[in-house]
Amino acid sequence: MTQTLDREKAVPASVGLLWRVIPPGLYGGKASMLVERAALVNRRAWFVLVGGAFEPVLFLWSLGLGFGQMVTAVAGPDGRPISYATFVAPALLAASAMNGAVYDATFNVFFKFKYVKLYDAMLTTPMGPMDIAIGEIAWALIRGGLYSAGFLAVMLGMGLIFSPWAVLALPAALLVAFAFAAVGMAATTFMRSWQDFDLVQLAVLPLFLFSTTFYPLSVYPGWLQTVVTWTPLYHAIELMRGLTLGVVGWGMLGHVAYFAVLAAVGTVVAARRLGKLLLD
Repeated sequence: MTQTLDREKAVPASVGLLWRVIPPGLYGGKASMLVERAALVNRRAWFVLVGGAFEPVLFLWSLGLGFGQMVTAVAGPDGRPISYATFVAPALLAASAMNGAVYDATFNVFFKFKYVKLYDAMLTTPMGPMDIAIGEIAWALIRGGLYSAGFLAVMLGMGLIFSPWAVLALPAALLVAFAFAAVGMAATTFMRSWQDFDLVQLAVLPLFLFSTTFYPLSVYPGWLQTVVTWTPLYHAIELMRGLTLGVVGWGMLGHVAYFAVLAAVGTVVAARRLGKLLLD
């Protein structure tokens, strides 16, 4: 009880609105400390972060430029024909944001929680479960953002960006990474063993292959088109294609709202689950 009261006193007044969603005692306003710790730990393993950014580039070279030589044109977001490389590149940008965030917020978080018992130690400080959730999600967001920034630079160098709206592609990728990291961490709190992580692959791999990453939506049957349009990576890909090709409309706000809701729900669920697992 004393620890809970101390945390309530330590919380800044600016987070008063947060108490309407998060119970008092779960947040201490120290999430940035966990991000700083992650940065220090990964400073000597920078090649791991950089290495993950090469996967979408290899896909772009092998499929967009290799296989793409056999594809004359693909219908773009506005129906006009575009090259296959132009079609695939924004999708791989969205996928890089997803992969960078999901894998950091699942495997790494589970290891720290289940085996290292890092979060138990953190709870002896003014940090609460909400700080842990926000800190880990923020670091996963940073990792997804680094992957996206690197891939955007590759796209720019290859001449695959056709609109000034592309300056918003990186903020959009950060939002996508935030949402996937939040949902990934929330899902991790339900994992019981490493075998359960097969479910992560079972979810991520079909998203990567079938969310219009490599084929337009029109190739799927009508009922499957409806299913695909509800998947998160589809919304991310549509957002990236629209921004990099300059096909921008009010419908973009729907994609943004989708990820904003996903990020908020994932963060709250992750914080509540951590509170239940660590404090009970």
